[in-house]
Amino acid sequence: MTIDQNACSIYDRQPLASENERLILNIVRRHGPISRASITGHTNLTQQSVHRLIEGLLQRGFLRTGAAPKGTRGQPSPNIELVPEASYSLGISINTDSVVICIADFRCDIVVEEKLNMLPSDREKTLAALSLALERLLADHGVPREKMIGLGFSMSGFFVSQDRAFNAPEPLRDWSLINLKPILEDRFRLPVWLENNATTGAIGESLRGVGSWCQTFAYLSFNYGFGGGLILGGQPFHGFFGNAGEFSGIYNPDESPKRPALQYLIETLQRNGVDIQSIEALYQKFDPTWPGVEEWLDQTMPQVDRLVASLIAVIDPQAIVFGGQLPRKLGQMMIARVHMPSEREHRYGVGPQEAKLVLRETAGDPAAIGAALLPFRMRSFK
Repeated sequence: MTIDQNACSIYDRQPLASENERLILNIVRRHGPISRASITGHTNLTQQSVHRLIEGLLQRGFLRTGAAPKGTRGQPSPNIELVPEASYSLGISINTDSVVICIADFRCDIVVEEKLNMLPSDREKTLAALSLALERLLADHGVPREKMIGLGFSMSGFFVSQDRAFNAPEPLRDWSLINLKPILEDRFRLPVWLENNATTGAIGESLRGVGSWCQTFAYLSFNYGFGGGLILGGQPFHGFFGNAGEFSGIYNPDESPKRPALQYLIETLQRNGVDIQSIEALYQKFDPTWPGVEEWLDQTMPQVDRLVASLIAVIDPQAIVFGGQLPRKLGQMMIARVHMPSEREHRYGVGPQEAKLVLRETAGDPAAIGAALLPFRMRSFK
């Protein structure tokens, strides 16, 4: 069945729980296994309301009781935890030179993550391969298709229309400037949410990475291009047109080739005789001693310094996360070279507190993991 692009989707994208139920689920996700009394302490709800909400979620199979808390006297009530097999979600990430598919369970744990052995330049061939991969992975891991609640789809690029068409880098021309949502819903028979890969990287980091200790952070996504995402108060911030975090926009055309996009690092390495042809090869093989690395850092770090200072001044985040496909050793080198605003002179010799600069903490492909968790963010967790 083909979906009319101008009609409402036949697929349900409504939340699976009420606002207060989603609050309870998110508390259990962040802190569970957890006692009922402790859940109440994380809300402004009455104990009776929390008990009623928990009972409803237990009956519907979202929560279950586990072992009683250790170190308590008498007969304490058992802890509450999420039921991982309550539902599942699909994530797909399309980068300039990689195709990744990911399935997550209701506990936001990754069931499987797989990179396909292909380039995504041909959209139809890529979608056909992804469809076959999905059916195989569902069978291999015993995931019932009827428990899949949605597809999070991420891709390099920015949005240019109300239907969230991507303007993607040149290697992804076949995916650009078209309404992908009905195409994807028709292919995978699931409700679909679209985000650029920097925002899904930030979402993945908020649910499985630095979000465990930090609720407001900026996520820098170093890929073929360069962008980012914002998590404010634990929630992704999209902006009015959906392009919040499009950090490359602060650079003028003369500065653009010096921004921290990894395509320019590859070009610099190739000029210096290093045979690196893709972002994936760069990530897997990166060597800090390669000729050209220092040259690229010298050109790029002033732009990184300006961005860091701008984020600290405007957003005042607790952390700035260096993520995307950035090799970890390169990320460490960049963080060590950032000139923080606090290094300037301040009145009375006292400057403001500033964001902590950290590498991403998610394991695996951050964009694919965040894409897989996006439907849970939209339908299950507050």
